Amino acid sequence: MKKLLFVWLLGLSGTAFTQNKFPDFLVGTWLSEDQTTYEHWDKLSSTSLKGYSYEVKNGEIKMNEYLDLVQRKDGTFYIPTVIGQNNGKPVEFKLVASDSGFVFENKAHDFPKKISYRMISSTEIFVQVSGEKNTGFSFKMKKTKPALFTVKEENTTDNPNYDKTLAEKLKGDDHGMKSYLFVVLKTGSNTTTDKKYIDSCFTGHMGNIGRLVDEGKLIVAGPFGKNSLTYRGLFIFNVATTEEAEALLKTDPAVNSGLLAYDIIPWYGSAALPEYLEASDKIWRKKF
Repeated sequence: MKKLLFVWLLGLSGTAFTQNKFPDFLVGTWLSEDQTTYEHWDKLSSTSLKGYSYEVKNGEIKMNEYLDLVQRKDGTFYIPTVIGQNNGKPVEFKLVASDSGFVFENKAHDFPKKISYRMISSTEIFVQVSGEKNTGFSFKMKKTKPALFTVKEENTTDNPNYDKTLAEKLKGDDHGMKSYLFVVLKTGSNTTTDKKYIDSCFTGHMGNIGRLVDEGKLIVAGPFGKNSLTYRGLFIFNVATTEEAEALLKTDPAVNSGLLAYDIIPWYGSAALPEYLEASDKIWRKKF
């Protein structure tokens, strides 16, 4: 990826920097000093924000990027997905300081490597975006009302079969892709030979799979063939975070008993994957 451009807006009081480690003060609409670029944020939960950046010219809107801000066990992350860059994949920047300003950093990224924000007043902030050797740029932003605009449809002629309604329902990116959590199930540390106990745990395992499928959280599940890696099977969870996937795994009796262990890996795949479930429910004759 050659370059990742950011327009990230913040508004906060002087005490918010020291008292609140999660920047939910972002909620609302912000305008950059060039008077063309806006950013809007909504609060999904106490640890999750969803936003987007856009430009308004001649009454029409052009989307720049989609944004997530999440607090996880391993830290707080600013996660932009920039339209037309990085094959539609998000990039994570971790919060490394929040005393006099919020600073997000990704040393492995080409540009930027660091984004920082300093409050000027309750309605104005100073933003710095920096790379190596003092490269970068800075700008001011002010809190404002949402812009008035008409939405200009993006060119979709690359795909004559594009179904806007279906695409919005499945919440994929411009490439029809989205992120999932891929789970490899392995032989666990419990070496019991109690067949009745093992059968009970795996009966619960299968029932739990059915429940998670019905809830739309589990979209792929199945066993591996015999192998030398102690791999037993796989899950693909339709959830956003590793923490959500771990919480679902804890509802599995075979996992809780230690008969199965697991590894969780983020996976980027077709947003249409859940659509096969309706067909799959019409082709089986006998339950496991």
